[in-house]
Amino acid sequence: QVQLVESGGGLVQAGGSLRLSCAASASAFRINAMGWYRQAPGKQRELVAVITSSGRTNYADSVKGRFTISRDNAKNTVYLQMNSLKPEDTAVFYCTARATTRDGIYETSYWGQGTQVTVSS
Repeated sequence: QVQLVESGGGLVQAGGSLRLSCAASASAFRINAMGWYRQAPGKQRELVAVITSSGRTNYADSVKGRFTISRDNAKNTVYLQMNSLKPEDTAVFYCTARATTRDGIYETSYWGQGTQVTVSS
């Protein structure tokens, strides 16, 4: 009912940039907040950035000033522009979306399959 398709991950050198994209397709659901989480090997999954349907954003302290989240509501697509990448950013990045049924009585979260981001020294 809600499908998230991610793209843009890959290998980049420290100091470089990547832009992740996540397109949501929904049937009988309204997409609300969207965001990105990441999970590094041996670590817990952590919030990277979220953006509401109205454009309000929140970022993890570790990425503030380097990452920018944005969205195109017409396309139900969320982006994560990552600049000044560090080896510590290496992780699997997961797209997430909060969706509500059209009648507004049911809300749940959906997740993408994850995309690998590797930052080399």
